[in-house]
Amino acid sequence: MLNRPELWTAYIWPAYALTIGGLVALLAWSWLSMRAAERRSEALKRNRP
Repeated sequence: MLNRPELWTAYIWPAYALTIGGLVALLAWSWLSMRAAERRSEALKRNRP
């Protein structure tokens, strides 16, 4: 069984890092998708007669 300091270094810090990394990746992906959708929307508005 792990004592408290080993638990933090073995499980909790990596879990925090994975969660924060995943959140940053999700935010970046969402932002890039939003920008691409805005560009497509603007292109449609410009091409409309």
